[in-house]
Amino acid sequence: MIRVLVADDQEMVRAGFRMILDSVPDIEVVAEAADGRAAVALANELRPDVCLMDIRMPHLDGLDATRLLAGPDRADPLRVVVVTTFDLDEYVHTALRNGAAGFLLKDAGPALLIEAVRAAARGDVLVSPSVTVRLLEHFAATSTVKEPAPAPFVPLTDREEEVLIATARGLSNAEIAAELFISLSTVKTHLSSLTDKLGARNRVELAAWAWQSGRMG
Repeated sequence: MIRVLVADDQEMVRAGFRMILDSVPDIEVVAEAADGRAAVALANELRPDVCLMDIRMPHLDGLDATRLLAGPDRADPLRVVVVTTFDLDEYVHTALRNGAAGFLLKDAGPALLIEAVRAAARGDVLVSPSVTVRLLEHFAATSTVKEPAPAPFVPLTDREEEVLIATARGLSNAEIAAELFISLSTVKTHLSSLTDKLGARNRVELAAWAWQSGRMG
């Protein structure tokens, strides 16, 4: 059973998420929070498998709550999927830096909500790759802050570069394998190596690094 915390200041949104998630047999909403401060307290107490975190909430916004639960200084980070209407592109960059493992648009629909929660719980792609790519593309095109990407701990191989770029383009593991004519297990091996070399914790951070480093044009 995947245990989920839903944090959103709108009661109707929380009720809608709960109805959708509780309708499937392998997911259970164990708590709701109407503000960021309560979300952090409940998450630390209950240790849910996945936290769905709205951005604009009273007392503590979702970005700061994400940092407290999943940020780089957190020794035991939780899996946080940021739920957003995507009205400000700077939110994307801040959420990534604060440890968000994925993004979900509020109008994405029930199927994608369920997919995102299941993916987050198994440590896989946390949201439809095309959504992640669209967010990163928008940020790259509109951001006025151009911070250099940190250098990899160990130089990337040519094949790792290819896998990295394919990941940032939004391809799934199976699609990467087909495009590069390699096995699925080889793709997973390269992704594991990339996360180690780049200090990333998931493929969203890999994609962000690829955009930040200028590899996506």
